[in-house]
Amino acid sequence: MSIEIEVLNGDASWKTVEPLFRAVWPDKAVAKLPWGHIEWANADLRVLIDAPEGGLGCHVGIYFRTIIWNGHQVHIGGIGGVATRDDCRRRGYASIALNAAIETVRANEAARFMLLFCEAHNFAFYQARGWRPFTGEVYCEQPGGRVRFEAMAPFVLDIKRAPDTGTIDLCGLPW
Repeated sequence: MSIEIEVLNGDASWKTVEPLFRAVWPDKAVAKLPWGHIEWANADLRVLIDAPEGGLGCHVGIYFRTIIWNGHQVHIGGIGGVATRDDCRRRGYASIALNAAIETVRANEAARFMLLFCEAHNFAFYQARGWRPFTGEVYCEQPGGRVRFEAMAPFVLDIKRAPDTGTIDLCGLPW
C-alpha cells in the first residue's frame, strides 16, 4: 500500500480540510473545550493524507511566523490542527504527516525551532517524537487584544535550537 502525501497552500486547500475538522471537532464538542473560544490562525501550508478508502484521512497545518522570544525576533515554524479521521487512526498517518510537516519547515532553512500547542492527552504522542515542553509564558493576539495563551500546553522541537523557557509573543493569532 502506498500513501499519498500532499503539501498544499493553506487557504486554497481549506475546502478539502473543512469536512475533516467538522468530523473530528464538531461545533457542539468544541464549545465545551477549554480552547473552544479561541480564534485561530489559518495554516500557511497543509499536509494532507488521503485514506485508502477515499477522502481525506489526516491533516497537519504548518505555520511560519516571526515571533518575539525574550525580546528577540525569531523565525519559527508551527504545527497545528493535527486531525485524523476516526476510521484512519492507529495507522501511523499522524506520524507520517507530522514528519512531512517537520521536513517542510526544515527545508525553509530560516526557522530556528518549531512550536505547537496540545492538550494533555496528546503529550506522550509528541514527546515520543522528540517534542519537549516549553515551560515559559506564551502570549498571542485575540479579538480583545494581547493575552497570555494558556488554553493548551506549548511544546518545542529543535531545528537549530529551541528554547525551553522564557517569554514568547506569537505576534498574532495562535495555531
